[in-house]
Amino acid sequence: MNKKDKQAADRIYLILAALFIASLVTSNLIFQKFFYWYPFQLEVFDVKLFEVSVGLLPYPITFLITDILSEIYGKRKANEVVIAGIFASFFSLLIIYVSKEVPATSWSKVDDTTFVEVFGAAPLAVLASMLAYLFAQFIDIRVYHFWKKLTNGKHLWLRNNFSTFSSQFIDTMTVLLLLCSFEIIEWNKFWGLLLSGVLFKIIIAALDTPFLYLAVYAFRKRFRLKINEEILD
Repeated sequence: MNKKDKQAADRIYLILAALFIASLVTSNLIFQKFFYWYPFQLEVFDVKLFEVSVGLLPYPITFLITDILSEIYGKRKANEVVIAGIFASFFSLLIIYVSKEVPATSWSKVDDTTFVEVFGAAPLAVLASMLAYLFAQFIDIRVYHFWKKLTNGKHLWLRNNFSTFSSQFIDTMTVLLLLCSFEIIEWNKFWGLLLSGVLFKIIIAALDTPFLYLAVYAFRKRFRLKINEEILD
């Protein structure tokens, strides 16, 4: 790879890392709003499918990006972005904590009560999310490379979906366990939200498979990569 191609690859890596971190931090900030999508009327453990947090909307993007990074840049580069995302999330937690402690002015459009109501649970939520995320993302990357090695770089759809399905289940279950333990969510909603969350993520993961194929094809064409070849430092 020549110098020009290396610079282009580094710029794309930086953009993907920025999108990853932005998606992760945003999902931690907006998680308290829940929305519904009722493709059919079905209740599971007294929770309708699908009633899920809006935080799930940007979250699958992080797994798509780590799969792209794993496929093109390798395991180490994917892990570096995950670690950067963890630091960014904890830094956002610190900013939220400081913002809660400083008093609002009398003319502030957002008073202390409103701010605490919206972001009050955020530190605990970010902590819960980070613990789950730490397990899920590293498992995703390891499972991805396990299948990549086993298939000798073939069957991209297999490693993409198998790695995402397993990691998303672990992530959803861990987050709900911690949020219920912190009494942010009632325990009687645990199983319903777990099933809704996992099924929703599986659907999104299946839908993002064509985008992964498109991204990998574009990378291989742009940088003249062979199957199973990675962009090395």
